[in-house]
Amino acid sequence: MSIRIAIAGIAGRMGQALVKSAGEDFAVAGGSERAGSPALGATQGGWTVSDSAAKAAQSADVWIDFTTPQASLEALELLKLTKIKAAIIGTTGLSPQQEQQVAEHAKRIAIVRDRNFSLGVNLMIGLVEQVAARLGTDWDIEITEGHHRRKVDAPSGTALMIGEAAAKGRGKSLSEIRIPPHDGMTGPRKEGSLAFSVIRGGGIIGDHETAFISDEEILSISHRALDRAIFAKGALAAAKWAVGQKPGLYTMRDVLGL
Repeated sequence: MSIRIAIAGIAGRMGQALVKSAGEDFAVAGGSERAGSPALGATQGGWTVSDSAAKAAQSADVWIDFTTPQASLEALELLKLTKIKAAIIGTTGLSPQQEQQVAEHAKRIAIVRDRNFSLGVNLMIGLVEQVAARLGTDWDIEITEGHHRRKVDAPSGTALMIGEAAAKGRGKSLSEIRIPPHDGMTGPRKEGSLAFSVIRGGGIIGDHETAFISDEEILSISHRALDRAIFAKGALAAAKWAVGQKPGLYTMRDVLGL
């Protein structure tokens, strides 16, 4: 039996990638769009694009949301009015307080909450943690990320995940070893520190590189997204996994068994 999914922002790039990647294991049972979107009112598969998450998800099993922090939180609240069993939240830019709100909703449904749903990225994060654990503080860490010109948050959620993994490998928190962006007369770099470099331009889907830099050599671990479908396929894999789980807050590492 197909898993019925409802997609937030169904007319957007990610929404359309999810529709195209759904395949035989899934049936798109609803979709939402922001107020004022020209896609509102469009009918497909027996349902109509709505500006209400409750209406969009009324006959779905899983809610998939890659929109904005406020929209995602409002949707989770409205999902209380539905029979949704699980939610996949890939929205970036959530504050710690907003992350806590997502965790509260996970007390009643299974939520897979992650900032990147790519298998390759999640493997990269595991490698970065291992390398950071084995190299000393004489190796500086520089994380470079690039995204399209329309992305509004920086560093990306994925870059922050990588940074957190590197810090964990060193037995520290990210805030303990992170330094500000290089700009102006910053003085010598603090030994063992971690910094982010950000690129915004054109239609870059997602590039991430972690460089471990010593006086004698550089070790780089990188990942490049070539098609937005990798995130859609990861989100759908998470949906298939989450629909049978108990209420709780999960990540892609749980889905992949990493």
